[in-house]
Amino acid sequence: MHGGVTGQAGHAMNSYRKLGFVLLSLLVVQGLPAQAAASGVGSQPARPDVRSQAYYIFDGSNSAVLASRHENTPAPIASITKLMTALVVLEADQPMDEMLTITVADVRGTAGSGSRLWPGARLSRNDLLRLALMSSENRAAHALCRSYPKGLTACVRAMNAKAAELGMKTAYFVEPTGLSKLNVASPCDLAKLVLAAGETPTIGRYSTAVEHTVYVGRQALQFRNTNSLVEKPDWQVGVQKTGYISEAGRCLVMQTVIDGRQVVIVLLNSFGKLTRIADAKRIRTWLETQHKTKAV
Repeated sequence: MHGGVTGQAGHAMNSYRKLGFVLLSLLVVQGLPAQAAASGVGSQPARPDVRSQAYYIFDGSNSAVLASRHENTPAPIASITKLMTALVVLEADQPMDEMLTITVADVRGTAGSGSRLWPGARLSRNDLLRLALMSSENRAAHALCRSYPKGLTACVRAMNAKAAELGMKTAYFVEPTGLSKLNVASPCDLAKLVLAAGETPTIGRYSTAVEHTVYVGRQALQFRNTNSLVEKPDWQVGVQKTGYISEAGRCLVMQTVIDGRQVVIVLLNSFGKLTRIADAKRIRTWLETQHKTKAV
């Protein structure tokens, strides 16, 4: 009798276990779609595969942040600085055809960087601005700021005042080229700078030109853009700037059209020469795929 009861109890227990297993299996199966969506399996990943340490992707069409990482952390910005230099130089409304001379002060102010603009070279303010934005010419940027009304110090002061005006709370500038690691801003604040630069047609044209030739005396010097994407017919780049110093890594900011949307991309501290461009391409693919997935 005792053995029969035990056998019946064991049989019941096995039945409960089987039922529990079936219920658990159903719950797991029902939960798969949510888990897959969270992990990106079988759907568009929630974030793009960006290798740069910090990034910020902003849709200017509806003022939406699409994705970001370390977006509020200030970091060295290298030659992205030159967008701010260009803004204040243009706002000073000095004659763009005025000829400026590269001086020893410009060489000293850009120590550690190479240049084909030697002391005594004379170029127009217009040409210097083109070279600073397009090919990141440091002596050109320094000469522009040095020739600012009341000089270099006043120019840098104007850069910081402009940053405050744009609401760039983390931004700080000590010189006009970006060679100093003390020039800093967060990715979020750099998006504000890109948007302001994008509203200035001259900066847009000069920063996205593929190449430009200047004449120093009788010598023709050809300069090319540091961002290869401006040459690609399938990219619509409205404004851009690259940058590099060891403390900042490879940097890139730009405003471009993707799927009919005005998108601002900020990439800071990329490793290697190709990562920032590859990141920009991955972001574009992510946005285009995301759009197609939503349409389906």
